[in-house]
Amino acid sequence: MPRLDLTRQPGSDPTLIYRYRDGLYAADLLTTALVWLDFFTWLDLHPSNTSEICGHFEINHRPADVMLTLFSAMGLIRRQKGVFSLTELAREHLVKNSPWFLGPYYASLKERPICKDFLDILLTGKPANWGSFKYEKAWAQAMEEPIFARQFTSAMDCRGIFLGRAMAQTLNLRDHSRFLDIAGGSGIYSCCVVAANAHMHATVFEKPPVNKIASRLIAERGYADRVTVLAGDMFCDALPSGHDVHLFSNVLHDWDEPVLRQLLASSFKALPTGGMLVVHDAHINADKSGPLHVAEYSAMLMHSTEGKCYSIREMEEYLQDTGLVDIKFTPTAAARSIITARKAT
Repeated sequence: MPRLDLTRQPGSDPTLIYRYRDGLYAADLLTTALVWLDFFTWLDLHPSNTSEICGHFEINHRPADVMLTLFSAMGLIRRQKGVFSLTELAREHLVKNSPWFLGPYYASLKERPICKDFLDILLTGKPANWGSFKYEKAWAQAMEEPIFARQFTSAMDCRGIFLGRAMAQTLNLRDHSRFLDIAGGSGIYSCCVVAANAHMHATVFEKPPVNKIASRLIAERGYADRVTVLAGDMFCDALPSGHDVHLFSNVLHDWDEPVLRQLLASSFKALPTGGMLVVHDAHINADKSGPLHVAEYSAMLMHSTEGKCYSIREMEEYLQDTGLVDIKFTPTAAARSIITARKAT
């Protein structure tokens, strides 16, 4: 590949192009709720909290939370003191007895595979396969297959060239020297960090076969002297010591809360006193009303992984419960952001 200066910003802003891809499944989730559940007609008559909504429709909390966040960001529902109700927009156009009801317009698309996936996910809480490939393994297991791993890692690598530069330019690493990129994929974020910080060295911690893909790409970019790759599984293996910065970049959003807490605890254990944890991701705002771009992306994650986009408030709670302090949120690029925290003891 041609060597790119990873500190250089492109001349144009690709945020809209990111959004087209990230928001691809949002319309399918709206279709599922409108047509298969008749969600808006029921909510109009029964303003309810999340637990009551889950109980009535017999749906799982994680996908329900993603759905409610999306509809809040779309301006279709509002939440007051924990109770959801319809906005005028939804009441006029998404409720069956309204003369402006648009349900039949969406019903013609209800057989789309993603819509059927979403109905199953809402009812069971279990993700569909990546891209709705019915004969593919679940996403995490598919990553152990060389062909899928190459394709997926390549997709995340090209995304990371823009996002990684913005993340690296935002981080203050003057007082740190060793960077651990946990489940770091192609190593693009580590490369961006060392490109922006001449004193830093990085380790990408990845399981096979992605570790070999990462080694090749790092060498091709010319950073093999400052970015090494260590094979390991973040779920089974202790994180390596000797690193005073840990990064989870676009990792935690793939997992539900118990696994997320496990990963944070593993990082806390391996970090030295004064070490920094960095969570780079797309984050929902504290009251879960948006931003729309992230709420749309969360629908895609809910479809194909065990996770979602977490809110700033949720992440603060998880980090505090782990024992981390000095928690700070900073936007970066394309609706992404970093949350940093420090290990005090």
